[in-house]
Amino acid sequence: MFENLSDKLESVFKKLKGQGKLTEKNIDEGLREVRIALLEADVHFRVVKRFIADVREKALGQEVMTSLTPGQQVVKVVNEQLTTLMGDRHEALNLSGPRPVAVMLVGLQGSGKTTTSGKLAVHLRNEGRKPFLVPADVYRPAAIDQLTKLGAQLSVPVYGSQPDMDPVDICLEARVAAQLAGCDTLLLDTAGRLHIDEELMGELARIKKAVRPSDILLVADAMTGQDAVNIAASFNDALDIGGVVLSKMDGDARGGAALSIKAVTGKPIKFVGVGEKLDQLEAFHPDRMASTILGMGDVLTLIEKAQSVVDEQKAVELEKKLRKSQFTLEDFRDQLIQIRKMGSLSDLLKMIPGMGKMKQMKHFDVDDGELVRIEAIINSMTVKERRNHNIINGSRRKRIAKGSGTRVQDVNSLLKNYTQVMKMMKKMNKGGMRGMNRGMMPF
Repeated sequence: MFENLSDKLESVFKKLKGQGKLTEKNIDEGLREVRIALLEADVHFRVVKRFIADVREKALGQEVMTSLTPGQQVVKVVNEQLTTLMGDRHEALNLSGPRPVAVMLVGLQGSGKTTTSGKLAVHLRNEGRKPFLVPADVYRPAAIDQLTKLGAQLSVPVYGSQPDMDPVDICLEARVAAQLAGCDTLLLDTAGRLHIDEELMGELARIKKAVRPSDILLVADAMTGQDAVNIAASFNDALDIGGVVLSKMDGDARGGAALSIKAVTGKPIKFVGVGEKLDQLEAFHPDRMASTILGMGDVLTLIEKAQSVVDEQKAVELEKKLRKSQFTLEDFRDQLIQIRKMGSLSDLLKMIPGMGKMKQMKHFDVDDGELVRIEAIINSMTVKERRNHNIINGSRRKRIAKGSGTRVQDVNSLLKNYTQVMKMMKKMNKGGMRGMNRGMMPF
């Protein structure tokens, strides 16, 4: 999403670092380019004006100007100001109050409220809570059915709303049903319109007054740019929202909404939708987003993703196998499955510091389908073949290729790469592995 902005900021910082000594003149020239880059990214013009003024004031300060690395100090200042602009720190969902607490999702029609309700249910369940989905949109014919199907898919209970019911009654009755079902969190999927009107706001205000939700989340489409900021301001004026969920952040959005909403509305972005799958909702961390924009990677999110899919017991067993060079194709397949659970390889690589700045990475697109093919090839092997690749002869390779829908060359390539990795591991075990045995995994 921020690729164009990141490229332009990198170009500005490169010029500043190359000049060695900073002056008021070259700082102003650099900030002029930063201003243009932010406006092109669809950041609100008032936000840009204030941001540039704050960066300029700090960049001309004695600490930066007298530094041995003034160019790097400017990058540090910009990073700090970007973080402040988006809210300093992650603000969690407010779930305080007597259970079941209610979280109200509001927004325009088509912003992704219903899908976000399902994603939020997954997130809350992973946090140890018991969500209860409530379809409160009685105007869009498919809304109730859509949320009901999502609930069945996730094995999360859904209130049996009917199109002829009043939305306020639905929410009040759902609270009783959730209590009886032993659930602690109501997720109210409210109605939207194609535009903001008095009727919509009036209904949402009635639901808020009757249910008294612990949090109100506006679901805004990041693809709408500045419109998302204006929509957030309107909903906040009417309902005093608790925060924002930016949906479709994986699309072609230029990023202006993410950089402007907190400054314009005073309300934080709490979550971002990073894909269509129901597990692709992430907590929004301003500091990590700032680092990503500046090409510094996002190691903390990468670690969290790994921790969420890695089985610690299996990791210990794998380490023992690696030390003894007993890493089989079966183990290799299990590792691939865990990597795929973490998301797109391209996105994971961008989280590694410095990767985004490498020229060869700019247009490098990892084929995630290759992992699927490798997994298919290994699954087409017998248990004996997976545990002892040496028995895989020519006829077995043909059978494996046919069973996995691939070519014999693909099977040969996999076995060749696996053999090379095993040779490397044996060398490491003889020497270099000793330094890694103090808790550092080679993978």
